[in-house]
Amino acid sequence: MKLGIPRERREGERRVAATPETVKQLAALGAEVLVEEGAGYAAGHPDHNYRQAGARLVPELDLAQLDALAHVRPLDPHNVRSLKRGAVTVGLGSPSSELPTVEALADAGVTSFALELVPRISRAQSMDALSSQALVAGYRCVLEAAIRLPRFFPLYMTAAGTVPPARVLVLGAGVAGLQAIGTAKRLGARVFANDIRPASADEVASMGGTFIRLDLETAEAAGGYARQLSSDAGTRQRQLLAPHVAQSDVLITTAAIPGRRAPLLVTREMVQDMRAGSVVVDLAAESGGNVEGVAPGQDIAVPTADGAGYVTLVGLKDPASAMASDASRLYAKNVANLLALMVRDGTMAPDFDDEVVAGACLTHDGAVRHQPTAELLAARTRTRQEGVL
Repeated sequence: MKLGIPRERREGERRVAATPETVKQLAALGAEVLVEEGAGYAAGHPDHNYRQAGARLVPELDLAQLDALAHVRPLDPHNVRSLKRGAVTVGLGSPSSELPTVEALADAGVTSFALELVPRISRAQSMDALSSQALVAGYRCVLEAAIRLPRFFPLYMTAAGTVPPARVLVLGAGVAGLQAIGTAKRLGARVFANDIRPASADEVASMGGTFIRLDLETAEAAGGYARQLSSDAGTRQRQLLAPHVAQSDVLITTAAIPGRRAPLLVTREMVQDMRAGSVVVDLAAESGGNVEGVAPGQDIAVPTADGAGYVTLVGLKDPASAMASDASRLYAKNVANLLALMVRDGTMAPDFDDEVVAGACLTHDGAVRHQPTAELLAARTRTRQEGVL
């Protein structure tokens, strides 16, 4: 079985789908691992390390000759068409936002596995790339806030006076939010957090944060994910959060709902009520943003309501890629562990009776197996047909 590891080509992407360590794991399964030259440079893995681990280095992958392809970012439809029928791909698929690629995968007869679809069960934790990359993102966002905040995070008592600790508010207590809480606490800040899932209160406390309870409906979906609040409840949530946002020096938002636009938690008016010099970091900027007016990859200066200065609104773009070494270390293990479920005696043999394999499968044998994505594609097709008529 020929397994290809490409050099990621999306602008700003520095991660890689395999490290020298996981090349050894994949080779032990009987795979011939082909790595594009330079694929791991940005993540701190030079070509000779892959060669020593047993990989074969190639200037460019010949996609038509591969039995399997492991990648980080969603594939390009043009590259998908170069894969042979029956080939297997494993990587992040972003199926709800990459419908042309999903359509190309199905048309090409490629069996694709999207790591976002890995079931949230105990047995699949080692393959949960959403969690591993959220861990990196949650850590990174606090560092980004600390760099921009014009004051200390911790309390300092000096001969020249006492410097009070910064007040950090984290909205969303999933993996990224909890990591942000823990990192901000270790830096010495006073940390507060809120999540629409009441069960998160104990997790917030375990990381050293103080949970803010709001008088709202609970909103927990299957698998521990949050679900979208109703319109009225969303408005009420923002009203209740407003005073807590205004009191914060740093606001970090991490709320996301898989396959849907990120919920709006903070309006521009709420940001303007913060003190001058405050920093807002939105981890959901690439999926629509939790904060009104955020732009992925940009810092925006928002004037305060009192005219005393401005608040820096930071739209983080692919924060996990900014820490490419450890992000790749974790992601590559997720990929290798999922592949290990499907490779038998050096041959790719997915067992669709396995709930992990079946749950992670996006396309197979010319069909889209993930029902929500299939419905989105059907709606897209109907819209195009209606447009022609």
